[in-house]
Amino acid sequence: MSGRGEDLDVLQGKKIVLGVCGGIAVYKAVELLRLLTRAGAEVFVVMTENAKQFVTPLTFQTLSRRPVHGELFDLISERDIGHISLAERADLFVIAPATANLIGKVASGIADDLLSTTLMATRAPILFAPAMNVNMWENPIFQGNLQKLGALGCRILEPDTGPLACGAEGKGKFPAPQRIFEEIEGLLHDRDLVGETVLVSAGPTVEKIDPVRFIGNFSSGRMGYALARIARLRGARTILVSGPTCLRPPAGVEFVPVTSAEEMRRAMLDRLVEASVVIMAAAVADYRMAEPFPQKLKKGEAEGLALRLERTADILAEVGKQKGGRFVVGFAAESENLLENARRKLVAKNLDLVAANDINQPGAGFGADTNIITLLSADGGCETLPCLPKETVAGRILDRVAAARRR
Repeated sequence: MSGRGEDLDVLQGKKIVLGVCGGIAVYKAVELLRLLTRAGAEVFVVMTENAKQFVTPLTFQTLSRRPVHGELFDLISERDIGHISLAERADLFVIAPATANLIGKVASGIADDLLSTTLMATRAPILFAPAMNVNMWENPIFQGNLQKLGALGCRILEPDTGPLACGAEGKGKFPAPQRIFEEIEGLLHDRDLVGETVLVSAGPTVEKIDPVRFIGNFSSGRMGYALARIARLRGARTILVSGPTCLRPPAGVEFVPVTSAEEMRRAMLDRLVEASVVIMAAAVADYRMAEPFPQKLKKGEAEGLALRLERTADILAEVGKQKGGRFVVGFAAESENLLENARRKLVAKNLDLVAANDINQPGAGFGADTNIITLLSADGGCETLPCLPKETVAGRILDRVAAARRR
């Protein structure tokens, strides 16, 4: 997602040990390293001897700008950053790809090479991203080792399902580097929303005119997706109800795709009982066809056409009526009388916070990577933010949410 802002500088200066085991997925660990260094992390790569058979240490050394570690008794490496020093200074260990062999050794307390020895010596969090043949993944001995590591507090990022390098099909495919990267961000982010369930709506809704035409709007969904992504990184269980967009759902978020305003209404109200925080960032259509045409309208038939419209349900107002102890945030995209209209929405819909933006301002309209908002709260507070990336804006909104939930 574009528009990375100050809220996501969480990896800046963090010391991450990237352990690389032998497997065809090693080449994907190169891409993970690139993502981590680009985000400002200091990455120290430890390779097993088998890993070096797939990708040379020079590749990892070039991208990390640091020597690659692999020899347990390399005196030069020991002097610079020995396995004990490496274990103590790390903020996080990431083993990607993690083989069945390495996981079995760690689960059994075996430390016979640099990577397993360093893992035994560290008190830092450990994230394993396994990749292997489906039969190895399903082996009960291996699954027992995984459960043992999970019980000890290690994080296991389960592999994907699909075609494997060995020709088999099933679970065991190395997760996408971006997915691992987002898991790392979540582990190192301030987790001030743990215990909360955040329900977010995003994107436009689409109301059919006929089988090929619709009434819609210019919403890209970026603001809502940013809110869902940051809420999840901050520890919340996050549910994202989204109209049609071109965006990839954030990793770890429960995704509910919808099309029309009525579908979004049903999805939001169905999941409302689970939520402690509701953020309505979707641009829901105010009108729909009273009776959509069953067949495609031809040009001759459509000449001078008048469409009969009817109001859609006001989802945010319904949520406000059922608010209870929930914290509810709304958005007000206005083209005039910004603060007046936003305050009216805040009161009329029983909101705790409204994010108002003037869609006429450059950098604040639909489809932009940035936003310019004024936050109005039920207690009378008013704060205008400068033009910021949408993920940074999401962080500022969630700061308010976290503070309110603490109170």
